[in-house]
Amino acid sequence: MQTVTLYTTATCPYCVRAKALLMSKGVAGLTEIRVDLDASEREKMMALTGRRTVPQIFIGETHVGGCDDLIALNSSGKLDVLLAL
Repeated sequence: MQTVTLYTTATCPYCVRAKALLMSKGVAGLTEIRVDLDASEREKMMALTGRRTVPQIFIGETHVGGCDDLIALNSSGKLDVLLAL
């Protein structure tokens, strides 16, 4: 299974939803980077993604996007394929 990295904040309901979806898929080793605790991590996230909002989700080296993007991947059946690479 691919490694999964999420850029998140403590109070983001979309972050909670994305983590719950990933855990329901059996992803155990989520790496969570809290951008509300370290401004340099938010800058790094923005440089990597071009986006300011959280969550920003990476599966392996692939930038999935945010929570809505993750849900769309799951609905299309492509999330399981991406996680299995």
